[in-house]
Amino acid sequence: MSSHREAPEISKDPVADNTDVYAFVSPDKPDTVTLIANFIPFQNPFGGPNFYEFGDDVLYQIHISNSGTGKADISYQFRFHAEIRNKKTFLYNTGPITSIKDKTWNRPQYYSVTRVEHGRSRILARDLAAPPVNVGVRSTPNYAKLAGEAIHTIGKDRKVFAGQRADGFFADLGSIFDLGTLRPFQAAHLIPSAAAVGVNGLQGSNVHTIALQVPISDLTRDGKKPTDVMDAKSVIGVYATASRQQSKIFDELLGISHWHGPHKQVSRLGNPLFNEVIVPMAEKDKWNSRPPSEDKKYAQYVTKPELAGLLPVLYPGVFPNLAAYKKPRADLAAILLTGIPKGVVPGFQNYTGPVQADMLRLNLAVPPSKSPNPLGLVAGDAAGFPNGRRVFDDVVTVEIRAVAGLTIPLVDPSFTPDGAASAVKDGTSNTNSDYLKVFPYLGTPGGGYQSKPGVPAAS
Repeated sequence: MSSHREAPEISKDPVADNTDVYAFVSPDKPDTVTLIANFIPFQNPFGGPNFYEFGDDVLYQIHISNSGTGKADISYQFRFHAEIRNKKTFLYNTGPITSIKDKTWNRPQYYSVTRVEHGRSRILARDLAAPPVNVGVRSTPNYAKLAGEAIHTIGKDRKVFAGQRADGFFADLGSIFDLGTLRPFQAAHLIPSAAAVGVNGLQGSNVHTIALQVPISDLTRDGKKPTDVMDAKSVIGVYATASRQQSKIFDELLGISHWHGPHKQVSRLGNPLFNEVIVPMAEKDKWNSRPPSEDKKYAQYVTKPELAGLLPVLYPGVFPNLAAYKKPRADLAAILLTGIPKGVVPGFQNYTGPVQADMLRLNLAVPPSKSPNPLGLVAGDAAGFPNGRRVFDDVVTVEIRAVAGLTIPLVDPSFTPDGAASAVKDGTSNTNSDYLKVFPYLGTPGGGYQSKPGVPAAS
């Protein structure tokens, strides 16, 4: 969770594992959209001497669908390559790294950015430098400066960053996967214990981030910045993927493996938690390999989610109305598969059409909120999840409450949610570095020297 180790096979390939996707109108530059895709989950800050990096053999992509088909109309591709400056040392760095150009950094990594629109490719930039990881106070004494040097401007008003950040997602992983326990409410659990404060299972973890900020007009179907929230052209779908070439061959002479053949998708992510808690285990890896436009076959798991059936069992007597509700969950289908159509939430829609596809849906005509609420749309903040997703949105609470029945009245006014549906939560918040107010928005990653197992990472 959100997409950390979400499927059996991709869990064995973390460098290609997409952990979170974010899409939002930039609060400090409201004429732009920020798109973020994170990879490589559960990074220990002190994971040396071979520290984490993007895969040179992985094709990373952020996709935008603006035609209502669930297919990618625009894709941004990122390809990486690492170098070794001193082949006689095992060290990641041979002295302090005070600039991303320092020769003391022994394994720099560079990348290209390519924009693909309707099959036509255009390379936007080559040989952009990624920053090193946050090794520690001696090796990377001013990490914020290093990260700042790795924010690149492409053209006039486009920015890109690719490198390590603090994991901004928060969830009580240890509790939720222990038979659906929510610590603040575990006194009511089938196997009860005293209520407790939630524990962020991502505390102390870093990720690798690809962040892109582009003008809104770059992403719309007509090349214009929309102003009418109710206009279908105001809405885009966003998802990210990682792909590997089809076959891998070991070169005995060089002692390394080479990939060959066409790229095949091995990971994807749109809405948070979709693969984790909706798709059955036997189909998770297949889901990762398919495009969102084929998600109709998974709609049955959305309209009758397993978790909605488990909640009344795990919390006896707490969700009687949910237990009695037997209709297909049209509310979840709208939120996760089509977007919310007109007439459901007054003055709002992010409907992309009848094609069922798991994507973040973002209405580009909704301006950034002056008073953001991490519960997003269900709390009256239309600039937040499930209208896109900001880095601080509490998507776990939003989705748990939705599954518990809080959003059913939006499509079925005859249903009365159980009282617990508006209160249930896992009780966590971000315990890693604070989010930034500017691009790339995710906080400074925890430093290896500064961090200790079991305590929040120190930047």
